[in-house]
This record gives sequence, C-alpha cells and structure tokens, in this order.
Amino acid sequence: MTDTTKGVLAMILACVLWGISGLFYNYLTHIPAVEVMAHRTVWAVVFFLVLLTLQRRPSAPFRALSTRRSFGILAVAMVLVGINWLVFVYAIQQGKALEASLGYFIYPLVAVALGIVVFAERVGRAQGLAIGLVTAAVLLLSIGLGVTPWLALLLAVSFGLYGMVKKGLAVGPVVSVTAEAMLLSPFALGFLAWQHGTGAGAFGANLQDSVLLALSGPITALPLMFFSYAAQRVGMMTVGLLSYLNPTLQFLVATLVLQEPFGLWHAIAFAMIWTALALYSAASWRQSKAARRPV
Repeated sequence: MTDTTKGVLAMILACVLWGISGLFYNYLTHIPAVEVMAHRTVWAVVFFLVLLTLQRRPSAPFRALSTRRSFGILAVAMVLVGINWLVFVYAIQQGKALEASLGYFIYPLVAVALGIVVFAERVGRAQGLAIGLVTAAVLLLSIGLGVTPWLALLLAVSFGLYGMVKKGLAVGPVVSVTAEAMLLSPFALGFLAWQHGTGAGAFGANLQDSVLLALSGPITALPLMFFSYAAQRVGMMTVGLLSYLNPTLQFLVATLVLQEPFGLWHAIAFAMIWTALALYSAASWRQSKAARRPV
C-alpha cells in the first residue's frame, strides 16, 4: 500500500469519526454541554500527552508555548476551538445536528471568504459565485424558517477563523491541538471542580456516563491524528474534497438516524450549498491541474 493510499484512508477515517460523532454526543444530552466540553478538553489532554510520551516527545507542546508569538496564536486558537467544540455539543443536545452539518458544509467557503478579506487572496468567478450561493442559501433558510441558523454560522466562522489564525504557526496539528487543550484545561478543571463541589458533577455518578465522558477525549483526538497523518501524505485538493464526507455523514445522521425534521426550506438551501461546493471544487480542481501542467 502506497503512502498516498494510506493518507486517503486516514483522511476517510478522520471524516467518518467526525461525521458520526453526533451519535456519540447524543448519548450525553442529559449532561450540560459545558460539562461535556470540559471533560472533552481534559481527557483529550490526557490522551494526547500519553501519545506524545509514547512517541518520546512529551515536551513538544510546552516548547510550542515557550515563545510569546506562538503562545499568543495558540491562546487565540484555544478560544476559537473551544467555541467550536462547545457549539457542536450544544447543537446535538438541542436536536440541531442538521444545523451543525450545515455549518461544516458552509465552512470551506467561509475559509475562502476570509482569505479574500484578510489575505487579499484572488479567486475566480466560480469561487465568487459559490460564495454568493452560500450567502443566498443562508438568507433564504433564515427567511423560510423565520430564524437565522446561528449555530451553523458560529461553527463555520469559528472553524474558519481557527484555520486562519493557525496559518502562520509552524507547529504540527497534534502538538498544536495538545497545546491549545492544555491552555483550556485549567478553565475546564476549575469548572469541573466547582460542579463536583456542588454535587452536580456527572462523572462518577454512574459507570456509563463516566466511561462516555472519558471516551470524549479519544473521540476528539483520534480524528485529528488521522487528519495529521493524511495531510502529510496527500495533496490539499484531495484533503479538501474528502473533507466534505464529514458534513455529509453529519447530515445523514441528523436526518436518517436522529430523525430531525427536514423540510422544503432545508431542501432548497442545502441544494444551493451543494451546488456551491460543486462549483468551488470543480474550479479548484481545474486550477490545481493547471498549476501542475508543464510550462
């Protein structure tokens, strides 16, 4: 098996784990989202530090935090990834897994829009049309349902900003996420100490909840590991196209398994977004082929 094939398989595994994670968090809907988020952070740190110790580089996240610039970037990234994790868990708990999938469908084009606004990147007509279609779809869904899909927008924008902030950070994904979770963990531990001090903490109350809360760490960490492995072995175009598997699975879980309502306005908006993603992907694919063509 070639490195490229291994990379593709790793990316598929990452997207599958992300895509079905709503099923996992659906078993924790009786526990406050903030508490689930706190456990997710703490157990992810434990998992990552064990992994880095086995790889004989346990000091790597501490080195990443040792300079003022990288500490500042990781601190901002910590806030953004914390928002993203919390909003996703909250969306599942509120029966809005469909809206969460919408957010991750929108995210790639939010990233493109941020590139245009912040980095003055130039895009072709097709990408511009794709961004316009997504904007129209969100407006149409807001008008049709009588409410703006704020959770979807929060997920898309927080993850887009997260990627933008980390663009200039010369630290591997596993190490950087470990460092971010470490920065977040004092707040998580403080909240959990307060929860248990009031007798309201879920961990230890029963075996099932305790095991599921502890598993939230690996559930968070494993897709990031597979993604990191894939990103080193396949091209960014392949990574980008395979990434759509994540929100597609989230969409299927929301509609087929969790049986959330999917009406006419959802159908129109999602059709517009899928069209936008097809336009964007096709244009990006043509640009990638042109860049590889010998002069």
